[in-house]
Amino acid sequence: MKINQLVIHFWMALIFVGLASSCSRETDLKSETEVWITKADKSMLFEKLLVSIPEGESDVTIKIDENTKFQEMLGFGFALTQGSAQALLGLDTSTRKTLLEELYKENQNVIRISIGASDLSNSVYSYNENVGDIEMQKFSFAGPDEQYLFPVLKEILEINPDLKIMATPWSPPTWMKTNGTWIGGELKKEFYPAYANYFLKYVQAMKEIGFEIWAITPQNEPLNDENEPSMIMQAVDQLEFVDKYLGPTFEQHNIQTKIIAYDHNCDEPGYPISVLNGTKYAEGAAFHLYGGDISAMSAVHEATNKDVFFTEQFVSSKGSFGGDLEWHVKNVLIGSTSNWSKTVIEWNLASQSDFGPRTPGGCTECLGAVTINGAKDFEKNVSFYIIQHLSKFVKRGAHRISSTAASLPHVTFLNPDGSKVLLAFNSEDKDLSIEIVNGETSQKAVIPAKSAATIVF
Repeated sequence: MKINQLVIHFWMALIFVGLASSCSRETDLKSETEVWITKADKSMLFEKLLVSIPEGESDVTIKIDENTKFQEMLGFGFALTQGSAQALLGLDTSTRKTLLEELYKENQNVIRISIGASDLSNSVYSYNENVGDIEMQKFSFAGPDEQYLFPVLKEILEINPDLKIMATPWSPPTWMKTNGTWIGGELKKEFYPAYANYFLKYVQAMKEIGFEIWAITPQNEPLNDENEPSMIMQAVDQLEFVDKYLGPTFEQHNIQTKIIAYDHNCDEPGYPISVLNGTKYAEGAAFHLYGGDISAMSAVHEATNKDVFFTEQFVSSKGSFGGDLEWHVKNVLIGSTSNWSKTVIEWNLASQSDFGPRTPGGCTECLGAVTINGAKDFEKNVSFYIIQHLSKFVKRGAHRISSTAASLPHVTFLNPDGSKVLLAFNSEDKDLSIEIVNGETSQKAVIPAKSAATIVF
């Protein structure tokens, strides 16, 4: 009898240890997994969800293969226009520092600026309106950029010194153009050398004041002649300019700044393909999504074996939070990175309550990631949360990895430290239980209805 009691006690002890071990594993699993949610109805705004592990069969199974890697990620961020810098300087120093640290302290590490004015500048200007100064002896930053853009850019770099800066002109100096005005026109052939010198001087002058330019594009939206400022640059002309003038000029002066072609919509993939395949100097192509299908980025990558970058998409003041959240997460964040993009950059960082500053012909409904209402008063808008769903977790050097699911829009990344990040959007009116299967291991989570979810595991 005593022996039987000992046996029973022994097996009960083993069962208890097993149960305790099982509970411990579940606790560890919960503590190691993070789920961050933004809901279309704003009831959660990039908030950490308490992890609950659903029982029973999952609604969606996502199979990942971390051994199948695609592009290496460079980063995420916003455009810092001169106008957005001016708006940010409307905040007092302490409030602005708090905001910029929230944006740039963790992983938001790519920024796009304009060379001269963009349509979200307080006026139109270039750095050299001295007719015929082809050697750029009178090139000068004096004006709005020196007053507004550079101080804010410096503050951001102090927070994140690893920031990659992409720079793009909306127009060259007017005296180089066929129509002599800020809107439309083309670059005169005789001024191709002068314009190459303009880029050279810009990169050199920016470095002298502490701003290393990682990449330039020759022209913002080269098929759009309606913006102020703007210029038409056909594919054949961009190829000639890059191959015969800009590329050799950079090479001659040992400029390491990358030349990225195109910088326009996904509806004309033939344009970047012809430029990238026509010159060794163009290292990739940049895209927006105001037209065409995001799959064009894959088509260009596959046709050229060169990198692609997503560099602009604005949020309209006339849209809805939920509609914009869903569209941007599905098409821009998930769509572009699933089609080889190494960056995701939204347009633009900040605006005033009237959606300015802007040029007379500039965008009248471009909603900033934040709206500046006063010295201590700013409002976070939908793109603020959109970008954070990847920028806070996907580290530079991460790779997109293979992942498949029957119906759920998603994308998955493997960080250099081995952690994994999965972004998904649940468009349904009900919560979805998901199971992430990685070889012999699996992870379960719940994505609330009508929400963007970033799962870190």
